[in-house]
Amino acid sequence: MRREELGDLSAFLAVAEEQSFTRAAARLGTSQSALSHIVRRLEERLGVRLLMRTTRRVAPTDAGERLLRTLRPALDEIDAELAGLSELRDKPAGTVRLVASENAARGLLWPALARLLPRYPDLKVEVSVDAGLTDIVAERFDAGVRLGEHLAKDMVAVRIGPDLRLAVVGSPDYFEQHPAPRTPQDLANHICINLRLESFGGLYAWEFEKNGRELRVRVDGQFASNDVPLVLHAARSGLGLACVLEDQVETDLAEGSLVRVLEDWCAPFSGYHLYYPSRRQPTPAFTLLVDALRYRE
Repeated sequence: MRREELGDLSAFLAVAEEQSFTRAAARLGTSQSALSHIVRRLEERLGVRLLMRTTRRVAPTDAGERLLRTLRPALDEIDAELAGLSELRDKPAGTVRLVASENAARGLLWPALARLLPRYPDLKVEVSVDAGLTDIVAERFDAGVRLGEHLAKDMVAVRIGPDLRLAVVGSPDYFEQHPAPRTPQDLANHICINLRLESFGGLYAWEFEKNGRELRVRVDGQFASNDVPLVLHAARSGLGLACVLEDQVETDLAEGSLVRVLEDWCAPFSGYHLYYPSRRQPTPAFTLLVDALRYRE
């Protein structure tokens, strides 16, 4: 059945139930002449008269009554199914697959999911932790999380966190042996702990900005890792300076186990965004999750 044929049948049902073209037209939000044309077109296509028209009322013929007996339960079933689909909007179901770095997964995704999942038992969320620039289309993820500056232009981006800052830190024991650096260039005279990020092409070059001046500094030291918690453990142990996100060392700075330097060279930059292909058709479950993660200042 073509789409317009279903519309013709709905129009016929309205006229038969109202027994009036005028009342049926008002119910459907159309004109009486347009409705009359639709019913006449349906009768011509079927080759039988469906309605008897008099000056006082409209009544179905025998053929019209037969069609009504089939049509009413069929359309009732369609209405019930549409109502069920509307309920899915309030009770989303299905699985949503996300990929994010460990920091974003723990600091942003998990707090939102901890609030959301108990309220929607039919919603399932899978989070893959990966610090690389994952191809979410090739890997069949629904969405990923990246810093704003690393988003592809063909993606829809939804901000899910505040601006971020980097922090250069070292232990009190380290600074008893080494003077605090005053500028990024002073890092050449310090032992530094490298962070290996394949998405940056290998060892991460520390990024600084002050008064519109940007610097990228390659540092050197005895230890490197692709694991931020291990890098911070090395820094706490006095093995050198580390450069990480500010929120990853808030507790250490508050407790005094790490000391911050070069803070005036660490400018804010765009924080985490949820991203997904612009051609993607969001499901109710995905839409619910996006709204729960959306950053609101």
